Amino acid sequence: MADAHFDLLVIGSGPAGEKGAAQAAYFGKRVALVEREPVPGGAMVNTGTLPSKTLRETALYLSGFRQRGLHGVDLSLNREARLDDLLHRSTVVMTEERARIDDNLARHRVTRLQGSASFVDPHTVQAGAARVTADVVLIATGSSPNRPPLFDFDDLRVYDSDEIVRVHMLPKSMAVVGGGVIGCEYACLFAALGTKVTLVESRSGLLPFLDGEVQALLEERMAGLGIVVSKCDTVKTVTSEGDGVALTLASGKSLHKDLVLVCAGRNANTGALNLAAAGLTAGKRGQLTVDARFRTEVPHIYAAGDVIGFPALASTAMDQARVAIVDAFDLKYKTSLPTVLPFGVFTIPEVSMAGETEESLREKGIAYVSGRAAFADNAKGRIIGEQHGRLKLLFGRADQKLLGVHLIGEGATELIHVGLTAMLMGATADLFIQACFNYPTLSEVYKYATYDALGALGSA
Repeated sequence: MADAHFDLLVIGSGPAGEKGAAQAAYFGKRVALVEREPVPGGAMVNTGTLPSKTLRETALYLSGFRQRGLHGVDLSLNREARLDDLLHRSTVVMTEERARIDDNLARHRVTRLQGSASFVDPHTVQAGAARVTADVVLIATGSSPNRPPLFDFDDLRVYDSDEIVRVHMLPKSMAVVGGGVIGCEYACLFAALGTKVTLVESRSGLLPFLDGEVQALLEERMAGLGIVVSKCDTVKTVTSEGDGVALTLASGKSLHKDLVLVCAGRNANTGALNLAAAGLTAGKRGQLTVDARFRTEVPHIYAAGDVIGFPALASTAMDQARVAIVDAFDLKYKTSLPTVLPFGVFTIPEVSMAGETEESLREKGIAYVSGRAAFADNAKGRIIGEQHGRLKLLFGRADQKLLGVHLIGEGATELIHVGLTAMLMGATADLFIQACFNYPTLSEVYKYATYDALGALGSA
C-alpha cells in the first residue's frame, strides 16, 4: 500500500523538476517532489550552470582580464592564495540559489521527499523511504558526465565537468578533452587565469552548430587567449607521471599537463529508476524519448530537461516542464515551446545565437542578406574596451524578415534577447530602423547591423 497519493510526482529538483512542480501546484494540484541529493537544484545549481558561470565571472575579476584591453592592466594571479577566492563566490551563489528553490517549493506547498526514486509500477514509485502513487509522473532527473574508461577518474589530477567546480589547485597547464560547449567554456576560463590550455577535439571544428563566421571568430579569440586546439585528434593513452599527467594523442603529439578535464558528453540519470517497471525503455546514453508535449511512451509519464537530450539547457528545461504539466492536466496555459530558442555559450568572449545560420539558410535554399556591426565601432564598445565583439543579422531577401541573430563579445548572452524577441514577433528590418536605442549602449549595434544589411540589399 502506498503511503500517499498525489496528482503529480516529480522526480528531480533541477530546473525542469522545480518549474514543473511549481506549475502544477500553482493550479491547485497536489504535488510531491523526490530528490536523491541532500540539496535541491540538480546540476544547474550544484555542479554545472551556476557554479561554472560564477567561476567564469570570478576568474575574469581576479585576473583583471576585462581591464587589460581598456587600461593595459595585467594583474598577476597568486595561484595558491587565490584558489579560495576563486571558489568562494561560487559557494555563496549555490547556497543562495538552493535557498530560493526551497522557498519556491515551500510557497507552492510541494511535498518534499528525500532519496532515490524507483518505479514499482507505472503509477507507483518508491521515493526514498516512502512509497507513493500519482496520476501523473514527471521525470526530470537530469544528466551526469560521461566517463570514458580510458581515464582514471580516481586520480586527483583527472576531472570530469562536474568535479572541476571543486578543483583542488590552479594548474599552470591543463588538457581539456572535448571541444563541445562545456569544454570550450572551461578552456577559456582557465586560460584567462593564465593556465596553458591544450584543447583536444575529434571533429574538424569547435561548436559546429554556430554560424561559420562566428565559429571562426571564436576560435581566433581562443587562440588569442593562448589556447592550443588540436582538431581531428583523440587521446590514445593517459598516464600519471610525477606531478602531472602524460597524454599521447592519435596525431602523435605528446602532452604533459598538471590536470586533465574530460568533457565527453553527458548521460541521462535514468539507470536507477527501474524504467522497465513503468513500461519505459531508455535509449542512447539513458535518454528518454518524448513527443511534442513531452509525453513518454507511457501517456501519463512525462520527461523534461537533460534526461531527454538536446538541447539540454536549463532555460529550455524549464519551459519543457511547464508545457508537459499544462498538457497533463489540460490547464489551457502554455501549450508549446517558443518557435525560436536562444543558445548561449559562456566562453571568453561570450557567444549567443537564435534562429538560422548562413549555412542552414543555404541548405534550405532561402535567399537572405546579412548585416554586421562591430562593437569596436560602437561608443559603448569603445568605453568598455570591447575590440572584437560583433553582431550579425540575417534577413530574408524577399521580405526583410529577421531570420537569424548571431553575437560574439561582451554581453552577447544578454543582447541576444533583443533579436530573439523580434524574431518571435515576426519582425522585419524596419523594427530596428524605427526603434530608438539608448546612447551609448551596445544595443545600438542592432540598428547599424540592419543599416549594413539594407545597404547590401540596395547594392545587390
